[in-house]
Parts: sequence; structure tokens; C-alpha cells
Amino acid sequence: MVTGTVRVAVLVSGGGTNLQAIIDAAARGEIPHGELALVVSNNRRAYALERAKEAGIPAVALSKKKLGGTQEAFEDALNAALTDNRIDLIVLAGFLSILSARFTSAWDGRIINVHPSLIPSFCGEGMYGLKVHESALAYGVKVTGATVHYVNEIPDGGKIIAQRAVYIEEGDTPEVLQRRVMEQAEWKILPASVELVAKELCENGK
Repeated sequence: MVTGTVRVAVLVSGGGTNLQAIIDAAARGEIPHGELALVVSNNRRAYALERAKEAGIPAVALSKKKLGGTQEAFEDALNAALTDNRIDLIVLAGFLSILSARFTSAWDGRIINVHPSLIPSFCGEGMYGLKVHESALAYGVKVTGATVHYVNEIPDGGKIIAQRAVYIEEGDTPEVLQRRVMEQAEWKILPASVELVAKELCENGK
């Protein structure tokens, strides 16, 4: 039996293109089991916060520095924001802060992340953004892609939910490849995974 919808928080650090993909998918009715209830950024200048405002989604910026500079203080503030907004599911969409085992265990099975490679290739601590695509091109792989996975205490180490392959083309630069991976993989599998996990949480009584 499906009960209501899952309240979703999207955590971002930068421009928010993956957030926009989720917003657009929700507007098209593709995430019926999820409600975009909160956007959180660890960067108050992130354009993602403007995207949230334009979409009418409550948003908050949390500065680790202003919170005392410790990961524990940052995560306590984050947890408070999530609890205050009755969040059921956390989506990391270009969120460049690694969450501790203390935090991820408290939200076990309720945090998902999108990574711009086919895990287990080109992933783990320090592998984000253009670095991932630079590494793929340097290694000479012919196929890359994106992965959505559950988040645990190991960076990019949780159970895989979805993957989509993208072919590398002759003359690709890291920037060109990054854009194609976003368009052909990330923006498709991330919203679909949000719906998949939200549906499962609904069916399990959240």
C-alpha cells in the first residue's frame, strides 16, 4: 500500500544542473512518489539556490566555517534542517562535502548520490567534477557514463541503483565529455532513481 509522498531534500554545492533535472522531471509528473521539500547548499553563492527559489522550493545555505569549522557542527546543523522539514530522502546532486559515517548511518538507505562515471571506475575520495572526466580520457577508456548509488561511509561505495553508459568520442575534452555525460546519463538516471527509491520508501511506509 502506497502512503502519501516522500519528502525529498536535494544537497548541492554549485550550479545545480542535476537539481534542475529533478525539478523539471517533477514538473513533468515523473516523480509522483516524491515531493521536493528542501534544497541545502554548503555554498551560499551556489546558483542552485536561485534554481530552488525560482521553483518555489525552500532552501538553506549552511557554512561550515560559520558553524565553527567542524564537520560535526556542520552535520548537526544539516540534520536539524532535514528534521525540521520532515525529510524522508536525501539526494546528493553535486554536493562536494563528504558525509561522515555518523551521518550516513543515521540516514541508512535514505541517501542517494549521482557520480559521473561507471562505478567502480574513476570514483572515490577526490574524484569529482572535471577530475573524473580528465581521468577517463587520460586512461583511454572508450565508454564512460554515470551512476546513482546509495551513500554509505565509503565515498562512492554504496549499493548501485542505476547506471547509464556514454561513449567517448574522438576529440573529446573533459568539458565536452562532462556535458554529454550530464545530458545523456546523469539528467536521466538521477530523477528516475529519485522516483524509484521514493516509491520503495512509500511502499514500506516511509
